[in-house]
Amino acid sequence: MSNKEEKPEEPNQSSWKEFFYNPRTGEFIGRTASSWALIFLFYLVFYGFLAGMFSLTMWVMLQTLDDYTPKYRDRVPNPGLMIRPKSMDIVFNRTDESKYLPYVKQLNSFLQRYNETEQEGNELCVAGQYFEQDAEPVKKACQFKRDVLRQCSGISDADYGYSEGQPCILVKMNRIIGLRPKGEPYISCSPKEGTLSILYFPSEGKFDRMYFPYYGKKGHPGYVQPLVAVKLLLTKENYDTEIAIECKVEGTDLKNNDERDKYLGRVVFRVKVTK
Repeated sequence: MSNKEEKPEEPNQSSWKEFFYNPRTGEFIGRTASSWALIFLFYLVFYGFLAGMFSLTMWVMLQTLDDYTPKYRDRVPNPGLMIRPKSMDIVFNRTDESKYLPYVKQLNSFLQRYNETEQEGNELCVAGQYFEQDAEPVKKACQFKRDVLRQCSGISDADYGYSEGQPCILVKMNRIIGLRPKGEPYISCSPKEGTLSILYFPSEGKFDRMYFPYYGKKGHPGYVQPLVAVKLLLTKENYDTEIAIECKVEGTDLKNNDERDKYLGRVVFRVKVTK
C-alpha cells in the first residue's frame, strides 16, 4: 500500500482543457458542433454574397467597354518619338565588328516585320490620304517595305553604315488610336552643338498620311508603324567625340517643345564613334 497521496489536478490546467473540449457538454472552444456549423454557414453565405456582388459589378462594367477603343482617354493625343537601336547612348568602334554587331542585330530583328514577304499581304494605299476604315470590323494595313529606307534598309548595306562610321538610326512615333496629324509630318534631326550632314529615308523624312489613323492592336492586327531612317554622315573629325542628336516631328500640329515632357514629339540620343 502506497503512502503517497494523489495530488488533485490544478484548477487552471483543468479549465484550459475544458475550454478546448468539454466532455460533459460536448463544447469545442466554447461552442457546440451545431453552433459552429451555423457560424460556418453564415460566413459561407456572407462571403458568397460578396463574391457574387463583385462578379456582377465587374460584368456590368465590362459590358460598357469597347474591345477596340479605350473608353477613357484623358491624355492629349501627341505621340512621343522612339529610336532603334533601342539605346540612348550609341557607342562603338567602327573597326571592331563585335562592338557594333549588337546594334546591327537589333535593327535586323526590328525590321523583320517590314520584309517584303511580310508586307505583301497589306494594302497598296493612296499616298497623302488618311486610310479611313471606321466602318470596317477588321482594319487593313498599308504596306511599308523596308526597301524604302534605302541605305538604311539593311539590304544594300548589311551593317547599316556602322562599319563605315556613318550609322543609321530608325525613328518612329508611338502609336495613338485615332491620331490624324494635320499637315505633312516629317522628322528633322540636328546636333545640339555644331553642324552635321544627315540623310533621311524616305525622302525628306516624311510620315505619310496613309499610315493614319491607327485603330488599336485588336482591330488593326497587321499594322506597322511608318519609319524614318536617319543616316549620320560622320567624318574623321567627329570620331572620339560624343555628339548629342535631337530629332523632332515637324510640319504638323503635334507638340514637340513641351518642357514637362522631353519625349513628346522629340527624342535626344548620343552617338560616339571611335577609330
